[in-house]
Amino acid sequence: MEKETDFYTATMAKVYSEQGHWNKAAEIYRHLLVQEPERDDYLAALARVERKAKQKRNESPEDLAALFHQWFNLMLRYKNLQKLRKLNC
Repeated sequence: MEKETDFYTATMAKVYSEQGHWNKAAEIYRHLLVQEPERDDYLAALARVERKAKQKRNESPEDLAALFHQWFNLMLRYKNLQKLRKLNC
């Protein structure tokens, strides 16, 4: 049976990163850097995904509440716009 790390490739790390799975991408880049420590591109990619993971951890509920409030207001405006369009037809 193959170990999970047999599938640790730069492509897999990039896929995880693009999907927003920052911690898994970082884990893969760390593994790759152990195998090839001279790869500056892996080091840069690791720094990038770690920064994004930290930003995600630092999001507070207040930030999410503000985004929800903004989304709700936009939905109400959109609904009103739709009503106005029906009246003009």
